[in-house]
Amino acid sequence: MTIRCLALCLDAPMQSWGLRGRATIRDTATEPTKSGVVGLLCCALGVSRDNESGIARLAALRMGVRVDREGILERDYHTVQNVPTTSGSGHRTIESQRYYLADALFLVVLEGEPELLDTLNRAVLQPHWPLYLGRKAFVPSRPLVVPPVDGAARPLSGAGLIAEELEGVLAGHPWLENRADVRVRERRRAQRTPLRTVVDCDQAHPLAELSYDYPVNFARDRRTFRARTFLRGQVPLTDGMIPQEADACT
Repeated sequence: MTIRCLALCLDAPMQSWGLRGRATIRDTATEPTKSGVVGLLCCALGVSRDNESGIARLAALRMGVRVDREGILERDYHTVQNVPTTSGSGHRTIESQRYYLADALFLVVLEGEPELLDTLNRAVLQPHWPLYLGRKAFVPSRPLVVPPVDGAARPLSGAGLIAEELEGVLAGHPWLENRADVRVRERRRAQRTPLRTVVDCDQAHPLAELSYDYPVNFARDRRTFRARTFLRGQVPLTDGMIPQEADACT
């Protein structure tokens, strides 16, 4: 098999994919960011925050995201008391607001260097450091990939290594929804809502959008990002993408 892509399932009760969050307001995008996914892969491989060459190799992978379940935007309100003032003359209370996605589900597809994809496929099964989806408290609720098992039902997750181009994987990978009642309802619908996609693209594309989430360095005192261009789109949810009951874990 000629490896073209790596397909991952990102599922958790809560996820957070910050874009502009600093200081007292921490935002989240509505789908995984390039920096967030690269950070996840760095944990899997054991790439340190300041390893710019290691980060660059992962960031060079082309990324596509398919939103298999839109998350619900939630907000936490925090206060921290007795924080010293900058003048040192007293103390104050700091308020902060942190946003996250509840009940979201994503298919993330990476395309690029076959040897690196093969290494990542093994690393997410036995990660060097614990994996989390945007914040350390937000751990995955199911495996990112599930290797095929001869003669046994395969739990629903990312398919892992695939010999197909990124766009084809986004359009044909089994739907990751693992709630049986939702799958049954969708099978009965005559018209289904398409699945939203966000895919890395060339900056010269006339419909390209811009985001500063391409990571260069994750070190706390040298955190650096540059621009990434992407396309928004959608793919239809077809009958063939909806797993039968025996194929999915609940």
